[in-house]
Amino acid sequence: MPADAKTSLWRPYTQMRNAAPPLEAVRTSGSRIVLADGRELIDGIASWWTAVHGYNHPHIRAAVAAQLDAMPHVMFGGLTHAPAERLASRLAALAPGDLDHVFFTDSGSVAVEVALKMAAQMWLNRGVAGRSRFLAFRGGYHGDTMGAMSVCDPEEGMHRRFGAYLPAQLFCDLPHDDATAESLDHALAAHGDSLAAIIVEPLVQGAGGMVMHAPETLARVAQAAERHGLPLIVDEIFTGFGRTGTLFACEQAGIVPDILCLSKALTGGTMALAATIARRPVFEAFLSDDPAAALMHGPTFMANPLACAAANASLDLFETEPRLDQARAIEIRLREGLSGLRGLAGIADIRVLGAIGVVQFERAPDLAALKARLVEQGVWVRPFGDIVYLTPALTIAPDDLDRLCEAVDHAVRATSGAGARG
Repeated sequence: MPADAKTSLWRPYTQMRNAAPPLEAVRTSGSRIVLADGRELIDGIASWWTAVHGYNHPHIRAAVAAQLDAMPHVMFGGLTHAPAERLASRLAALAPGDLDHVFFTDSGSVAVEVALKMAAQMWLNRGVAGRSRFLAFRGGYHGDTMGAMSVCDPEEGMHRRFGAYLPAQLFCDLPHDDATAESLDHALAAHGDSLAAIIVEPLVQGAGGMVMHAPETLARVAQAAERHGLPLIVDEIFTGFGRTGTLFACEQAGIVPDILCLSKALTGGTMALAATIARRPVFEAFLSDDPAAALMHGPTFMANPLACAAANASLDLFETEPRLDQARAIEIRLREGLSGLRGLAGIADIRVLGAIGVVQFERAPDLAALKARLVEQGVWVRPFGDIVYLTPALTIAPDDLDRLCEAVDHAVRATSGAGARG
């Protein structure tokens, strides 16, 4: 029987005709996933980078259970509730500068959609027409919804098939040197009047291949946005909450974006929640006696109380436990644990930043075989394209992190044909 006839589930990024059956998870704890057949895997990617405190942290679980008893959900149109009010205040206090106004959604893609809508409508509310495009960067990824897809890399990304359906945006290389900075300036000078904003992933282009850039590059982007009078949207859906070694990646460049997008680790990997946070001038552009000047967006499960309770509990842990120190310790251990692969035939690069470790092949390997080898080693890692990467929970035990690195070393050597280290 073909794979697509075996299940009613339609799985993500999966060719359902011939995909191997997924592994069935039945329990999680810390950095471990327990499968239905009894095997236990060390999770090397924290469930798509979300479970920063590990799975089933008792403080988050207790907060969600208490909120479930009181009020699992209530609509946010015309009503409010304490978990959302508290979370918005805490995020505004933690975010750089005057990023004070928090709009909640339920996924990273929608957080980006709202950011794009905020920037475009801000100009309309100010009486400026024609600013209907965005400048984004090659290699970038911002989500799977239509607006978010339009600012993803149009050639290399997973969304290039949809080019005919998407708005035509402006794409540039990240300004990593004087030549690319000059090219960005020229593009902004030529097209600035048609642009609503610039959008960038800070320090790491995540799903685009875990490509890293220096804080100075991010600072150049911010400086160019300021010179040309354009709002800057920073997409920290992947990098936010300690992943790069600071709470937010943009801190390392000393910049304050006009709009900040957060999700993934916001609830510690417990519930779906996202936030789009705007600076005061953006928010004030929506204040008017005209009802049509309001931000016209409102997800049904916006500011879900259960999710807000989980997020507040997650922020408690950042305040009371040494998460950023743990991220920096993981960086040291990843550099050491992956260093043996540097210079191996078939390996193009090894790079590490904070709690992110990447092995890049010269050519895309057989991903199905590589994934199977990693599971055989007792770890859960999801390589894609030409990379295998580690983004573990910030709470991962040193022994488990060493086992992850050893498993990647073994699987990469087997895949590259160099053989496992003895």
